[in-house]
Amino acid sequence: HCLTIVQNPEDLVLLERSGVAASRLRLIRGAGVDLQVFRPVAPPPGPPCVVLVARMLRDKGVGEFVEAARRLTAAGLSARFVLVGDPDPANPASVSEHTLREWSGKHGIEWWGRRDDMPAVLRAAHIACLPSYREGLPKTLLEAAACGLPIVTTDAPGCREMVEDGVNGLLVPVRDVAGLEAALRRLILDPDLRRRMGEQSRARAEAEFGLERVIEQTLAVYGEVIA
Repeated sequence: HCLTIVQNPEDLVLLERSGVAASRLRLIRGAGVDLQVFRPVAPPPGPPCVVLVARMLRDKGVGEFVEAARRLTAAGLSARFVLVGDPDPANPASVSEHTLREWSGKHGIEWWGRRDDMPAVLRAAHIACLPSYREGLPKTLLEAAACGLPIVTTDAPGCREMVEDGVNGLLVPVRDVAGLEAALRRLILDPDLRRRMGEQSRARAEAEFGLERVIEQTLAVYGEVIA
């Protein structure tokens, strides 16, 4: 008896259309987040810091993020745009280390490389951003929500699961630099909106994505298989 776990409704529909019986599919939305480790803190001082945490791949929207940062800083906005993650040389979509080093230090862009202290990274942030083309359900956005950050992400499978547009963040079209720029501008310029949306992110994480809830759902699937 085999069951398949998917992380978002679009993947559920995709597998059903591919011929997988609905009775063999279970939806568990993401890997969960430790709500005690990832907690809100007071926003740090200084210019607003926008953080993108991911492997440094083009299909994570890294190029759009950098171009939006260039446009915003050229328009005179004071903000930091931080890329956190390693390139993946085996992946044809990877941004090269040379390019990442070239980007860093210009137009407010910083490349921090791989970090294993994600709670500390998110404590330094005011806004979480992931303009990805598609995800399962991104753990980095789960962690950002638990830390009470407003989120800017794409209206794409997996990503849209984390954001109710206008409530705990803003959804933008995939590959849309102008839309991404406008969404980031809105949050960079409005600390009260960041606070309100961040509170909603934390509430959403607590209600839907706590680690204990996901473990319980996963064990239930194992129980079905064993039975």
